[in-house]
Amino acid sequence: MIFAWVAGMFAAVAVFSNVSLLKFITGFGAASAIILLIFKDTILGFVASIQVSINDMVRIGDWITFEKYGADGDVTEINLATVKVQNFDNTITTIPTYAMISDSFKNWRGMTNSDGRRIKRHMLIKQSSIKYLTPEDVERLKEIEVISDYLTTMQNKIRRQNNALKVDKSLLINGKNMTNIGVFRKFIQTYLEQHSAINNNMLLMARQLQPTAHGIPLEIYCFSKDKRWENYEYVMSDLFDHFLAAVPYFELELFELQNAISHTD
Repeated sequence: MIFAWVAGMFAAVAVFSNVSLLKFITGFGAASAIILLIFKDTILGFVASIQVSINDMVRIGDWITFEKYGADGDVTEINLATVKVQNFDNTITTIPTYAMISDSFKNWRGMTNSDGRRIKRHMLIKQSSIKYLTPEDVERLKEIEVISDYLTTMQNKIRRQNNALKVDKSLLINGKNMTNIGVFRKFIQTYLEQHSAINNNMLLMARQLQPTAHGIPLEIYCFSKDKRWENYEYVMSDLFDHFLAAVPYFELELFELQNAISHTD
C-alpha cells in the first residue's frame, strides 16, 4: 500500500510538472541523497523517537544504565535528537536518540514496578573448613533457634534411614549425614523467610555455586520489599552483617586473600 501511494504521488507530480516519470524519479533520487547526507542525524533521530515512543522503551523519569555513554541515572528529557540523563552524581549525559534502538541499554522500570528489588551476593567459604557434623555438633547447633526444629527433624530422619540400612557409623562418611555448610545454608534460608524486609512471594534461596580457587561461593538470592536505593542497601548490608557474624558458629571459615598469600609464602 505504501509503495502504491508513493508511486501514485510520483506519477501525479510528474504529470502536473510536465516531466517524464523517469526523469522525475532520477532527479528526486539525487535530491534525496543530498537531503539524507545533510539531515542524517535528524532523520535518524526522528525515526528513532517514533520507535522509542511506540515500543515504550524509555520514558521521562525512568532510571536507565547506558554503559557505552557512561549514563546511570534518571531520564529528564526526550527530544528529536537527544535523550538527557541526570546521573546519580548530578552530572548530565546526553545520548543520541537513535542510540536507544541501535545499542543495548538497561531500563530499571521493570524493577521499580515490581514487588521487590533483587539481592544477589555471595560469601566465599574456605573449602578446608567444610566437615560432617558429629552428634555433639548437632546438639550444640540446636541452641540456634532458627534451625532447632529443622535439626531435630533431620536428625531423627537420618537416624531411621541409617538404622534401616544397618550403616556402620564408626566413620561419619558412612550413610547419610549433615554437613556444617548444608546446615548453614538452611540457617540462611530460614532467616530470610522470617525476615520482615524480604518478599517471600518472590524467589528466595541460598545456593552453593561452582567451587573456585578462592573458595566455595555461597550465594544469597532474594528480593527486598523496599526498592529505594538507600533502604535497599541498608537491608542488604544488615543481612550480610548477620550472616558473616554467624559463620564461626558453624565452624566454617571465610576465604581471605591475605591468608591465602601468607599461606603460599
